[in-house]
Formats: sequence, C-alpha cells, structure tokens
Amino acid sequence: MELDISPSLNVLGEPLQSCSHDPLTGFFRDGCCNTSDQDFGSHTVCVEVTQAFLEFSRFRGNDLSTPVPDFDFPGLKPGNRWCLCAQRWLEAEQHEVAPRVVLASTHQRATEIVPLALLKKYALDLM
Repeated sequence: MELDISPSLNVLGEPLQSCSHDPLTGFFRDGCCNTSDQDFGSHTVCVEVTQAFLEFSRFRGNDLSTPVPDFDFPGLKPGNRWCLCAQRWLEAEQHEVAPRVVLASTHQRATEIVPLALLKKYALDLM
C-alpha cells in the first residue's frame, strides 16, 4: 500500500523542520511531524514535553514516560521533543497542561484541529 504523504510544510507555510531524532519521533519515525491520511491521530504538533503534560497523558491512558523496548521506544523525559497528536495537545491546553510548541516543526495540517493563533500562544520559536 502506497502512503499519500501530505506536503512537508509547517504552520508558517515554510518547509517542515525536524522535531526530534533522539528520541526518534513522527508518525513515520523520520524525526519530523509528517503526516498522511493514514495518520488518524494527526501526529502533527511538535512539542517540548513537560512533567505536567506527561502525567496528564498517562492519566488519559497514553503513558509516554515508560520505555517500551519491543517498540524501540525509550520513554519520554521532560525537555524531549515529540510529535504529538493535535487533538491530545488541544485537550491538554483545555486542562492547562499543554506543552510548548515548535512552530517550524509543526505540520500545517495541525491547524485543521488547533487554531494557528492558539499554537502561536505556546510557541517556543517566536520572538
């Protein structure tokens, strides 16, 4: 089956930048928040995780801190960057635990779920 990968553009309309190679992130495990129609979770928001967010995510049923060697997943620690599902980021924002966002590494399709103005409010890379 051939994947129809969406154009690699960020929310600013520029070429999508890498989010993280250590740990390796992304729906395609390419270090970027690339996406396609097969990415039902829309792993498009590049974030810098915090302890508060990791605890929130675990409480919501997605433990991102515990390593899962069978899937070559080291577990996330505060300060790691990760391609997060847009809906989970929005949910975290509504519960006041949203991690900061790297706009240059956040795929433009994230704005189908999260308004750009809201992403900009949490941007690490806007001066």
